[in-house]
Amino acid sequence: MAPARKTIMEQQLKVNMEKYTDKLIDAINDYKKDDGKHDVPIHGKSYSLVSTRIGYARRILGSLLDLKTTIIHHDDKKVIVQCDAYLADTHVSTGTAEELRSSSRINNTSALENAETSAVGRALAFLGFANDSVASAEEVSTAIEQQDRQLQTALQELEKVSHPGNYQAWLTNHKTMLQKIKTDNPIAYGKFQERFTELKSTLETKGAIQNGR
Repeated sequence: MAPARKTIMEQQLKVNMEKYTDKLIDAINDYKKDDGKHDVPIHGKSYSLVSTRIGYARRILGSLLDLKTTIIHHDDKKVIVQCDAYLADTHVSTGTAEELRSSSRINNTSALENAETSAVGRALAFLGFANDSVASAEEVSTAIEQQDRQLQTALQELEKVSHPGNYQAWLTNHKTMLQKIKTDNPIAYGKFQERFTELKSTLETKGAIQNGR
């Protein structure tokens, strides 16, 4: 390539990158203006959803932003996913996440999906789409869910319910704990609610409870 032509191409590339950088700054500023309106409260702190970060990024950057996820490791115990963010084919950030398959019921079947979501969220956070925390609401919620065995214990006890009296006692015993988690960690509570609905349906089929009671 002739030196003059090479210089022109380099100058054009520089101009394009400055334009893309301006768009990125606009997208980040747009996200910051949200001021946490779409954040999720978890244990007294606010965390943004990965979907919120993606929404603000795509709104201005559109297809200029390419999020490429790669499975770094997977076996019967854990999965690791890496997300690389590219702005107009230029690498701009990386996020990595690990999920243990045995850490929760959901991870038994969806560890890969959860790891991918967290990796994308972290890549966007490192790109600038974050407020006080790099971790996303999904990431923090999953970590708390893994540590908080109260939910798992409650579900295990629910599986053993054999008659309406047992069920009412179960509701009474766990009412305060469930209300607290519903307030402090709505994502974990939502995941619990999915399993609770499944078990409740099974109990009704077995005749252990009737009409949801």
